Amino acid sequence: MAAIDAEVPVAMRKVYRRLERWRSKRQGRARIPEALWAAAGELAREHGVNPVSRVLRLEFNHLRRVAESDQRRTRKPRPMPAFVELIAAQTAMAPTCVIELQGRRGAMRIEWKGTIADLSSFNRTLWEMIS
Repeated sequence: MAAIDAEVPVAMRKVYRRLERWRSKRQGRARIPEALWAAAGELAREHGVNPVSRVLRLEFNHLRRVAESDQRRTRKPRPMPAFVELIAAQTAMAPTCVIELQGRRGAMRIEWKGTIADLSSFNRTLWEMIS
């Protein structure tokens, strides 16, 4: 690993050091602890089984099975929402209309901001008042 230190992610280096400590202290042909396999499986899901098995010097097929089984175990079905609120998109600006009236008794200016339907209703009311 010394030749590829710069290329190996920090998390993988940490697991490598843990594995090397375990390997230096193990008795006979003891099995790798589950915690180390789980850490290696997590790395394999993130970085791929081949690079992790090569750097950590682990058996490829066993690591692949660990990575796949951990993934199935940790994947939880998402509950369906009971209520979904849909909010209509807000328009950037409401339409604006300016109405100017001039008569013998003076002038009137009305600035209208609203929908076209509101403006139509306002016009009808206004005509009824002046007719």
